[in-house]
Amino acid sequence: MAKGLYELKQSKKIKPNNGLLYEIKKNKSIYTMILPGILFFLIFAYIPMVGVITAFKDYDIKKGIFGSNWNGFDNFKFFFSSGDALKITFNTFYLNLLFLIASTVISVALAIFLNGLTANGFKRISQSVMFLPYFVSWAIVGIITQGFFASDNGAINSFLRTLNVDPVSWNSSPGLWPSILVIFYIWKWCGYNLVIYLATITGFDMECYEAASIDGASKFQQIRYITIPLLMPTILVLALLQIGKIFYGDFGMFYSIIGDNGMLYATTDVIDTYVYRALRQMSDFGMASAIGLYQSVMCFVMVFGSNLLVRKYQSDGALF
Repeated sequence: MAKGLYELKQSKKIKPNNGLLYEIKKNKSIYTMILPGILFFLIFAYIPMVGVITAFKDYDIKKGIFGSNWNGFDNFKFFFSSGDALKITFNTFYLNLLFLIASTVISVALAIFLNGLTANGFKRISQSVMFLPYFVSWAIVGIITQGFFASDNGAINSFLRTLNVDPVSWNSSPGLWPSILVIFYIWKWCGYNLVIYLATITGFDMECYEAASIDGASKFQQIRYITIPLLMPTILVLALLQIGKIFYGDFGMFYSIIGDNGMLYATTDVIDTYVYRALRQMSDFGMASAIGLYQSVMCFVMVFGSNLLVRKYQSDGALF
């Protein structure tokens, strides 16, 4: 009896192996594989967040981040009183919304089209050709853009002259460039999104399509009532990821294609290019940090609010 009580007390002292260290030791190979990713985000995403305090300081490069004097919200006041805040915020949101809608619609349509093809060879070739622009640098795309849209001897204006049509002054027509940027964005990113949607579609249960076909459903009806509803969770997740960056302009794209052409800033100037010019022309680190912080807060509000809406109406597509 005494021996049994002693063994019971000893067993209570043994802690269950469910702590963090035990989990890491048990799955050390998996954690070793994700260690480079953790270090990447730690070094380039989390540690630099200390620099956020620059937005509230009159930054002096000689004194450094921590030695510079505090100036409260003066950097934000300067930005919002400059008259550019509303314009660049609208441009960033509007252009990214166009990119999101256009790329999603076209990528889903192409994925459904390729999935319906029976010629596997043609399907693979088409998928590879559509995916290839993803690897093309925006700097190269900028050179191609100049070749097409140069006002003097661009390819498009040269073609218009052969038709006896007046050439278009592309570089001084800001209203045309949102559509042009959307075309280039689709050309570059459509193939990448296509692969994701096509992989999702190929994983659907084919018995649903067979049952619908037996019931007399046409191909269009199968797409409308089976493919799109089953694809909707993936669409929502990718859309939420894009919404999280909706106030972040693709700096490489905008600066490579638009550059420093001030005549196009009315419709193409976004927050990222504005911050770059603030640093390059005025060397105002405080205002640049304030704009960056404003940009991050707006992104957080967008992704959190959109995720709440998705979770309310279709919980399967929510991120968290």
